[in-house]
Amino acid sequence: MFWTILGRALLIFLLRVIDVSMGTVRTTMIVRGHRAWAAIIGFFEVTIWVLAIGQVLSNLDSIINILFYSGGFAAGTILGMWIGDRLALGHADVHIISTKKGEELADHLRRAGFGATLLRARGQSGPVAIINVTTPQRTVAEVIRLVNEIDATAFVTVDEARSVVRGYQRIAK
Repeated sequence: MFWTILGRALLIFLLRVIDVSMGTVRTTMIVRGHRAWAAIIGFFEVTIWVLAIGQVLSNLDSIINILFYSGGFAAGTILGMWIGDRLALGHADVHIISTKKGEELADHLRRAGFGATLLRARGQSGPVAIINVTTPQRTVAEVIRLVNEIDATAFVTVDEARSVVRGYQRIAK
């Protein structure tokens, strides 16, 4: 009896981990404009969810099923975010503001194979250089590492690029 209850609770937990992580990935696909993949993932996500909720609703007197359902949701959220980070789909806009080393930073990024657009501007405390780099999501950490090699005090922001049309694209190494 105990093993049956525990087995059902574990099944509910695993189903929730899978469907919630799929939901997180599906949301990422929607945001990045991959409609077909989002629809396919959504189909399987909701099918798994129906199976999980069916197990809970058919045994509402079992608090362990409800707790494992909730735990699966939490674990699925974490797993889905981890998968989304690993997929690193799409492009990002990296904006770098440097007070002293703008030209050197732009040259360093270009030598590393990134397209870097340098703009001169005036900040609160004087002249600054703004360097913009549009790059695949998977190379954002490399861009930040390269920036830190030249100017560890540079202000860096990263935004998601919804779409990229033309421009310089780094050739994969």
